Amino acid sequence: MPALHRKRGPMHEINVVPYIDVMLVLLIIFMVTAPLVTPGVVELPSVSKTANAPAAPLEVVIKEDRSVMVRMPGVKGGRGEERRVARGELAQLVRARQAEHPDTPVLIAADKNVRYEAVLNVMDELQREHIRRVGLLVKPAQ
Repeated sequence: MPALHRKRGPMHEINVVPYIDVMLVLLIIFMVTAPLVTPGVVELPSVSKTANAPAAPLEVVIKEDRSVMVRMPGVKGGRGEERRVARGELAQLVRARQAEHPDTPVLIAADKNVRYEAVLNVMDELQREHIRRVGLLVKPAQ
C-alpha cells in the first residue's frame, strides 16, 4: 500500500525570507518618514545687555610710499581720525591706545603694491614693543 502521507522529519533550516521582508518594509518606512521629521529647535536664553561691546580695531595703514598712517576708531563705528605717524612713535601710540582699551586689536592694512618687507618691518616693530593682538587686514575676493 502506497503511503500517501509520509511522515516528515524535523526541519533543520531556518527560513529567513519573512525576516528580510519585514526589515525591508521597516527600512522603507524609515526612509520615507526621516525627511518629514523636523529637527529640534534650540531656544537660547536672552539677556538684557551684553557685558562688553567688541573693541573697534586700530588700523595701521602702510601707503605705497611706505608712509605709515594710523586710523583711530571713531565714535559708534564711524571712520575715525586718520593721522600720519613716524615709525618711532607708532609703537608708543598703539601702546597708549591699548593702555586705555586693553582688548583693542591692531590691524595692519598695506597697499597691495607695498613690498612684503615693509609690512614685516612694521609687524616686527610692534612685536618688539610687546604689542598684543596684531593681525593683517585683507580685502575679500569677489
